[in-house]
Amino acid sequence: MDRRTLLKGLVVGTAIASSQNALAANNALARVARQGNVRITTGKKYLAKIINFNQHFSEDIILTGDKFELLSLVVRRLTRLRSYVGYGNFSLLGFDQARVYARRFSKIGAFSKQEERFLEEIFYTQASDYGFYGTKVTDSLTYTVKQSDITKISGTGNYLFRDASLKLYEKIRKDVGDSIFLTSGVRGVVKQMHLFLAKALHSQGNLSMASRSLAPPGYSFHANGDFDVGKVGYGMRNFTDDFAQTEEYKHLRELNYVQIRYHKNNPYGVRYEPWHVKVNRLT
Repeated sequence: MDRRTLLKGLVVGTAIASSQNALAANNALARVARQGNVRITTGKKYLAKIINFNQHFSEDIILTGDKFELLSLVVRRLTRLRSYVGYGNFSLLGFDQARVYARRFSKIGAFSKQEERFLEEIFYTQASDYGFYGTKVTDSLTYTVKQSDITKISGTGNYLFRDASLKLYEKIRKDVGDSIFLTSGVRGVVKQMHLFLAKALHSQGNLSMASRSLAPPGYSFHANGDFDVGKVGYGMRNFTDDFAQTEEYKHLRELNYVQIRYHKNNPYGVRYEPWHVKVNRLT
């Protein structure tokens, strides 16, 4: 899909008036090289963004006007959907299933045509337009997680793929101990869409800011095997830099078979996430 379809209703900070200028400005900020399928970006401006991930930058892509209203409507509808189907089921839900639930139950309410077009635009826009440089791992908005490929992890409400992800998690638990646990596993498109758009809404419509904390839908490695871990009883601090100060994290880093996906100087345009474990499942 042409990125201008989405960016037509956006403003880029206060100084950039068009999508073409937004992309040009973004490219001018840093040196970009190719390494496999990932764009490697370096430079002070790039690092400043991932360090100050919750700040606005002049070239950020921001939803305004009707697009912002659609953002708000969609986030509220997806939140109602999550409440109805439950946390665990929501993690695996496909978009076709979501539409059925929404039409069937008035507490959720059917997606309007405008909302569905908005979701398509978000999904099919190149994430690099926002400033996220990871590879797209899910090509279809209607992708559905196969139940036969996953298993639920007791006591967590989360799922893992049965192959490399489950084996790695079990090995980590064996070596670190019961004080480390799964905080987020498999995520379908609907779950990632909700997380990303909710962050964008909280960021006053700033899609670029959202992408510095959460992969845009279709680009989340949680759909490809990655998972998050945390310290038991640590609550939301497990999703902050505080986790890197725990004994659990220190033990984790001593394991030579564990890789952190979003390290401090990662090439994806994402904040430092010491809790995000990389799994070489399919790639």
